[in-house]
Amino acid sequence: MKKDIVFLINKSEITAGTRGASLGPGAVMTAARNNNKTFFGDFPLEEVKEMNHLLDKPTVHQFAKRIDGLEVVFNSLNEKVSSILEKDQFPLVIAGDHGSAGGTIAGIKTAYPDKRLGVVWIDAHADLHTPYTTPSGNVHGMPLATAINEDNIPRKSNDVPKDTISIWNNLKNLGGAPKLLPEDLIFIGVRDTEAQEDALMDRLNIKNYQVQEVNEKGVEIVLSEIDKKLELCDIIYVSFDVDSMDPKDTSHGTGTPVDNGLNPQQAEEILTYFAAHQKTSCIEFVEVNPCLDEKTNKMAEVTAGLVEKVINTLKK
Repeated sequence: MKKDIVFLINKSEITAGTRGASLGPGAVMTAARNNNKTFFGDFPLEEVKEMNHLLDKPTVHQFAKRIDGLEVVFNSLNEKVSSILEKDQFPLVIAGDHGSAGGTIAGIKTAYPDKRLGVVWIDAHADLHTPYTTPSGNVHGMPLATAINEDNIPRKSNDVPKDTISIWNNLKNLGGAPKLLPEDLIFIGVRDTEAQEDALMDRLNIKNYQVQEVNEKGVEIVLSEIDKKLELCDIIYVSFDVDSMDPKDTSHGTGTPVDNGLNPQQAEEILTYFAAHQKTSCIEFVEVNPCLDEKTNKMAEVTAGLVEKVINTLKK
């Protein structure tokens, strides 16, 4: 079924531990233009409010750095995504760091409060930390915890100040709480986690299709299994972090590259499958960082190619 695409550009990078992800959306656009691809001009384009100026100031939130600015980004995403969906359009999100993806999920649930949401999270990382468990304080490791309304208190290691907790609770409650049931969360390619996240994944029985399993079974069988696992869901959101791919096949042009990832062909198969899926309501690309790219914008070039494949599928 042909879908009415709207590009939603999110340049936020305040939750990342490295600088440059805010340039990712522009790098993807540049890569497309360098290859004479004009698809960014074929559809409406909207932008999310960003708070990157906070990177030039100290943060008082030790265990959730710049979470005050992230609340603004979450609210902007909630408004933009829900508005696009309520117009029966398809938000194709091109974002900086992954920390704001919880705001995308909030927007989906604001638009569809009574629909059961399934999430396919394609990433090297689980992003299930909370202010109570984080070793770094970087909130790009926490977006899924906001979606499943989880603090992971059994693995608590940080005494979090009340002002941080207050904003954290606001993020969890935006769009409802929980927005996502753990059994409706599917990981693909997650391979770099910490003990706190592993314990939570075990406790909540969250499925992770590791790269070895994808290689052994093949993408087609994995996708069939995911369909079965999400059969009770009414809508699906797909979040694609470029670090899910193996840097030897792309580049190190992302904030936290991890070896032994998916190859670009596997990524394309997964993304186009869900682009064609009648339940898919939103697809998001995140974490291209041209400042870290040793191959002169190679990661953005690969990502632009994947975006084009998704668009061509959505247009059918």
